Amino acid sequence: MKSRLLCAVLLVAMLCALNSCSSGSSESVIPVSSPQTLVSYSYNDSELEAMNLINTYRISLGLNALEKINYISVKSEEHVVYMIKNNVVNHDDFVSRSESIVKYLGAKSVAENVAYNYATPKAAVEAWLKSQGHKDNIEGNFTHFGIAIKEDPATGKKYYTNIFAKI
Repeated sequence: MKSRLLCAVLLVAMLCALNSCSSGSSESVIPVSSPQTLVSYSYNDSELEAMNLINTYRISLGLNALEKINYISVKSEEHVVYMIKNNVVNHDDFVSRSESIVKYLGAKSVAENVAYNYATPKAAVEAWLKSQGHKDNIEGNFTHFGIAIKEDPATGKKYYTNIFAKI
C-alpha cells in the first residue's frame, strides 16, 4: 500500500513538473540561489591567473568583476577536452553549452572565447584583448564566468575555453 501511494505521489509530481514547462511560459528556469553548489571544479593555477587577469582588466575600465561559477568551468572543460581529443580549435557545440548554462543557471546571455598554444594565461588574455570579438566578450555586460585551461599531453600545447554569462 505504501509503495502504491509513493508511486502515485511521484507520478503527480512528475505531471505537475512537465505541465509547468509550457512553451508559452515566461519563466523557463527556477532561479538557483547558489550556482556554485551545482558541481565542484578544481581550478589550476593557470585558470585562476587568467580569471584574475580578466577581472583586473575589467576593473581598470570601471566594469564589475566577474564571479566564477564551477558549472561554467565544467562546461568550459568539456569543450577543452573535445578540442584536444579532436585536435581542433573552434566553437563547436557552443549553442548546446550556452543552452545548458541558460537552463541550469538562468543566464540571460552567454559568450565564449577559445584559444590555443599560448604558453601562459597572460599571453592568451593579451591575445584576446587584441581581437575585437574576444575583447567585446571580456568587456561585455556579464556577471559570471568560468574557464578551463588544459595541456594536450601528446603535444604539450595548451587549450583555453572561457565562457561568460549574465545571470
